[in-house]
Amino acid sequence: MKKPLIWILAIAALLAIICVTSSIYTVEENEYACVVRFEKIIRTTSDAGLYFKAPFVDSIKAFPKAIMLYDIPPSEVLTSDKQNMSVDSYVMWRIADPLVFYQTLGTTSVAEQRLDAITYNALKNFMGTLAQADIINEDDGAERNDLYAVIASDVASLARTYGIEVVDVKIKRFDLPEANEQAVYSRMISERSQIAEKYRADGEYEASVIRNEVDKQVNILISNASAEAAQLVAEGEAEYMRLLAAAYNTEDRRGFYEFMLALDALKASLTGDEKTIVLGPDSPLAQILLNP
Repeated sequence: MKKPLIWILAIAALLAIICVTSSIYTVEENEYACVVRFEKIIRTTSDAGLYFKAPFVDSIKAFPKAIMLYDIPPSEVLTSDKQNMSVDSYVMWRIADPLVFYQTLGTTSVAEQRLDAITYNALKNFMGTLAQADIINEDDGAERNDLYAVIASDVASLARTYGIEVVDVKIKRFDLPEANEQAVYSRMISERSQIAEKYRADGEYEASVIRNEVDKQVNILISNASAEAAQLVAEGEAEYMRLLAAAYNTEDRRGFYEFMLALDALKASLTGDEKTIVLGPDSPLAQILLNP
């Protein structure tokens, strides 16, 4: 009798342990824990800790509480001027209402598929109101924040019905389809070449104006300097003649001056190997040399 009793007690203890362990569950800091009974959520817990549930009947469905990033595959949209563009974007989202999320989507993979469709529709509708030149330009990138805000608002309003809070929607890159890429690059190169030619022509014109003005100023300076130099030379010669006239103002002085000039002329003529000079009888120098 004792042995069957021991077995019964052991089985009862084992069942008690199983019941206790299956009725306890823990909630982590970064997750929601939903108690599911017969495919329906009867309770949702967001605070971390140890909790109890009905054993064998209830199951736990956990959902992440943190913000998640979903990188959306690139997709093509059509602009208002009928130009195809490839848009590469991502969505930052989190589960705001786990009950609604479980009832409408159930898993994060399904949620990402739904976010993909919602974001693509929002991008397609909004890009359809813009021309390609409004998207690809040289404007400040910060101006596109308004574009992001409109798209994020549209996506958030639709995702809210699934218990999802859309934190942000960002476009990583606008690109062109390969068929249009080369044509757009050629057009951009042509536009830049025209701008460069205009800058070059304007620069050459400004350079010619500056060169002409400099040449004009140089000619004016040279002309003024030449006139001033000629005036100084004339004034110097006049002063020289005045000094000569003052120095040789008598007959004797003039005669001496003429004699010195004659000697200078004679000295200048006695150059080279030939030392012979011919003077006429009426030459003042000959008279002085012959009749000192």
